[in-house]
Amino acid sequence: MGGEPLFALNLVGFPTKSLPLEVLGEILKGGAETAAEAGIPVLGGHSTDFDVPVYGMAVTGRAKASAIRRNVGARPGDALVLTKALGTGVVTVALRARALAEKDGRPIDGDSVPTAAEEAAAVRSMTRLNREASRVAARFRVSAGTDVTGFGLLGHLGAMLRGSGVAAEISLSSLPVLPGVRRLLSNGRVPGGTKRNLAAAGGALEAAGVSEEERLLLADAQTSGGLLLAVRAEEAETLVAALRKAGDAAAARIGCILPSGTRPEGHVKILP
Repeated sequence: MGGEPLFALNLVGFPTKSLPLEVLGEILKGGAETAAEAGIPVLGGHSTDFDVPVYGMAVTGRAKASAIRRNVGARPGDALVLTKALGTGVVTVALRARALAEKDGRPIDGDSVPTAAEEAAAVRSMTRLNREASRVAARFRVSAGTDVTGFGLLGHLGAMLRGSGVAAEISLSSLPVLPGVRRLLSNGRVPGGTKRNLAAAGGALEAAGVSEEERLLLADAQTSGGLLLAVRAEEAETLVAALRKAGDAAAARIGCILPSGTRPEGHVKILP
């Protein structure tokens, strides 16, 4: 949203009776390293005994009122730019399936789990901060922006469209997708949240000729996804080039905001 983080607090739930505290130490170490990368200190936090590991941060920051980027305000004719590849939800659910199979001693089809390279690509994406992408976007005429996280591309785009009173068109062939994701989808590796996201899209989605797997990809619940930016069409390619130069190699122009009156507000048309 154009803000600047100042400091963070850890929020931890941890099953002390079933996991060694060394695991918690590694989790907190990872959080501290990421906070340091963002240039902020971790000033403490709160913890509780919980049945499964839960970890997050409450971050305090500041922003100039004149520079705040909101998820409303997209204009007809704007281009849509996505800064990270989709598919982290699919990869992580496949990794959980592999871990459970290994724990139970069950065989598992190699096509239904990520390769080491595919897993590494997903981890790199999830551990990359959106800081540089946000800083690059500040140099352009971005009318609206949002992150793409738990509600998937369709959910977060839909909120932007409804809030802006517009509709959009997305090109499947332009979408950046993490390696291996389409194969994993075809083997049934779909998070429950992804299925719910697709169901929630309902009648606002026009996707004739688009497969169920591709629809699920559009709705995939992301962990630490990228930014979705509505920007002047004439600046879109320059923005994409600047994002890639700054390290967001998957950045791509994925669609556009449609002219007023061509589709109902909040409507998303998918081109194969």
